[in-house]
Amino acid sequence: MNKRFIIASGGTGGHFYPGFALGRLLNSQGMSVLFVVRKNDPAIQILQDNKLKFREVDFMGFSRGINPLPYFKFIAKLWVALLQMRQVIQDFKPDVCLGTGGYISFPLIFQAHRMGIKTAVHDSNTKIGLANKVCARFADLFLLGLPTNEKIKNTVLTSTPIRSEFAIPVDRKKILKELELNPQQKTVLIFGGSQGAKGLNAAVIQAVKRVVAENQDVHFIHISGERWYQTIKNQYGRTLNVCVLPYSNEIYELLQACDLAICRSGASTLAELIYCRKPALLVPYPYAAANHQYYNAKILQSVGCAVIALEGERLEQEIYQFLNRALLVQNDAMLRTMAENYAKLDIPNPLHAADNIAEILKKI
Repeated sequence: MNKRFIIASGGTGGHFYPGFALGRLLNSQGMSVLFVVRKNDPAIQILQDNKLKFREVDFMGFSRGINPLPYFKFIAKLWVALLQMRQVIQDFKPDVCLGTGGYISFPLIFQAHRMGIKTAVHDSNTKIGLANKVCARFADLFLLGLPTNEKIKNTVLTSTPIRSEFAIPVDRKKILKELELNPQQKTVLIFGGSQGAKGLNAAVIQAVKRVVAENQDVHFIHISGERWYQTIKNQYGRTLNVCVLPYSNEIYELLQACDLAICRSGASTLAELIYCRKPALLVPYPYAAANHQYYNAKILQSVGCAVIALEGERLEQEIYQFLNRALLVQNDAMLRTMAENYAKLDIPNPLHAADNIAEILKKI
């Protein structure tokens, strides 16, 4: 039976990509899928490239400042969004509506609940976001990407969907040779994330320069982001064994080819680390709502899969010391133990999360 699904997704990559992975899977199974995104969302280009149907809704996030004007604007936008969402639901006639976090989820879940349509919410983080906490009151099912201590009804731990490309076998030697790196040496992958990595980039460059000066048998791949590419490339200068990339669509290849990752701790990144069982130094984005990236990182640190370093004056030194322990002394045992510790996590396989969520949604 061809079921119909509306997925509210977008904003940050952590909110968009889980919904995108699920929607793409449902679409491939012959289901009818419609994405709802905020007006002019950057994710629209990805949906268009993948020929996925979408509708734009004019909405904005809830202001938490003391200026009253944004509150009035929010109320006006909310009213318009609710009317637009009601029309979307009436036109598409979904069997199930799903929100994957972010403020765009609320008008969909609220209106679908009022109209008697089954609803579900997926939150990738261990700290449930404000929009999802509100949505939980109207959801028939609440799907968790990570374990949480929040009091939410009707929860199921599903993990966070990752792209199916992670299942593609990786030829480490070929990948590293194409980047002019030696596959016989340890390789560290450095990347930030959609929320920003200016502080992380600045600290890691200095730490990497110190490491390379002491040991030229270690190689680095630094994904800078388009905005910072030329600046970061200039800061590395003639530093040996460092490959700087502005962006990579093949993060699934690079993550599996490296020995160690230095990155943020957004939920989608953690899901990818969990699948690849990759030792990591996690630097939580300090301005994430409710500091949720720090609490995400603590889950991996608690079982010894990763180490946390907080952004601040000591970040460069902490990165250097961690790399020194993990790589300069050729501490294979340390990295091997960190990788093995992923087995202690009681979290479903992220590669199967989209399949599992799809089956759950079909049943409700």
